[in-house]
Amino acid sequence: MDSDETARVRGEEASRAAELLGASFHKGFSNDLEIFYDERHLRKLATIVRKVAPDVVLTHSPQDYMEDHVNVCRLAVTAAFTHSMPNFLSEPPVDPPYKEVTVYHAMPYGLRDNLRKRVEAGLFVDVAGVSGEKLAALSAHESQRSWLDASQGLDSYLAKMEELDVEVGRLSGKFEKAEGWRRRYHLGFSGDEVDPLRDALGELCLINEDYESDLENGT
Repeated sequence: MDSDETARVRGEEASRAAELLGASFHKGFSNDLEIFYDERHLRKLATIVRKVAPDVVLTHSPQDYMEDHVNVCRLAVTAAFTHSMPNFLSEPPVDPPYKEVTVYHAMPYGLRDNLRKRVEAGLFVDVAGVSGEKLAALSAHESQRSWLDASQGLDSYLAKMEELDVEVGRLSGKFEKAEGWRRRYHLGFSGDEVDPLRDALGELCLINEDYESDLENGT
């Protein structure tokens, strides 16, 4: 497929994945390897975030193997930050929602940063009960599978997702399968330290006390 066809197909696949998850799909506005931390991307993303007015933003890890992922992370954080900045104009213009928002960062792919260092989760989320839904949503990205197998030898990214969920579950010391997340510092996003993900998930969420302790110790 050429670049235009690839963009069309992957957009349709992403829309299908969102449908399977019961999520709303927002059409993309950039191309692979062309996502930069710049004004154009930021103003467009700020419009989406302001329209949604989320309580929680889940985004990429600040450290990851691919620069696109890192740039998306930076854009998502700043777009969330604009929730209280009326003088920052989004494109198209949308008034900021003036509400608190909490940002959580996913684990990097492979659970390591781009310099190979192991990354520790701040909280674990039990996903064993929704592993089928996760698998179905990821399976919707059919065009990605053959490219990844050919270019990076990932040999079924579906199996890799399962493998990583099992590994994070093992690291939690509690769950069979889990995702790891890290909560961003609240300054600029909410008035106080809040943890809405933990509050919403209850027993499906486990705080990593070692991680919290290291925050205080500066390690």
